[in-house]
Amino acid sequence: MVLRRAALIAAALVAGVAIAPAAAEAAPAVSSYSTTINGDQADVYYPVRKAEAPVVLVLQGANVDKSAYSNFASALASYGFVVAVPNHARSLGPTTGLYPDALQANWTVSWAVAENARTGSPVKGRIDTGTLLLTGHSFGGAAGLGISTGLSTPPFTDVPVAAPAELKAAAFYGANYNIPVANIVPVALIQGSADGIGLPAKGLATYEALQGRPRLYVSVTGANHYGVTNAQSPAGAIPDASPQTLAQATGTTTIARWTAYWLRAQLGDPVGQAWVNGVGDLVDQNVETRKD
Repeated sequence: MVLRRAALIAAALVAGVAIAPAAAEAAPAVSSYSTTINGDQADVYYPVRKAEAPVVLVLQGANVDKSAYSNFASALASYGFVVAVPNHARSLGPTTGLYPDALQANWTVSWAVAENARTGSPVKGRIDTGTLLLTGHSFGGAAGLGISTGLSTPPFTDVPVAAPAELKAAAFYGANYNIPVANIVPVALIQGSADGIGLPAKGLATYEALQGRPRLYVSVTGANHYGVTNAQSPAGAIPDASPQTLAQATGTTTIARWTAYWLRAQLGDPVGQAWVNGVGDLVDQNVETRKD
């Protein structure tokens, strides 16, 4: 399947609407704090400005500590999201470690309602409690793909669980699924072209297996499996033997940018829609995309 490099006609149509706002958007200051979500330790990143914001849940890769996503989560929050990154430990067969569970989506919805009302919360009264957005890395992305179908099953949850009604859209990095994905919410798959663990061919095959629309595939040139984390080979995770040629910070911000604009587009934001419909292809030289 041929990836498009630049949708020039679409970009020309929307350039007057979107390039200037996208370039002019000053990233707001971001702060963070620690909390618990259903007993799991979690870090929360949020824009300091007082506007209402939806929650994005980040599902970690297998045995990747939440702290490894601080740069990604901070960048994502700067686009106007409250970003929650929990550590969730459970047993998977004979192994116990950090493995996301689909139930975290439901727990995060409940947390958002409580946190929005909690006295002393840095985001009190500022959460859009009717919207949940989802992103994830590797195992967490595969778990998220299960949630995107509306009903997740083992091994990505201990018991089958329905997705919360608040779930509106999702974007995953370095994730693939071995069966067709009957997604009921829009899904973007973001893939490092140098990924030696979540192979690009499997990522693209998973994109082709997404049955719901709209959908987006983004290939980040030179990024490997850990392009989304603060550094290569986080402690406890399986190392990626495939060398990364894209600078770590560039990869992380690129992945955050495409995640953010895709999620914003699904909520009706015109800048996000312009970005994913052509402007991003035109101005971002680190990616190739496919969308339908």
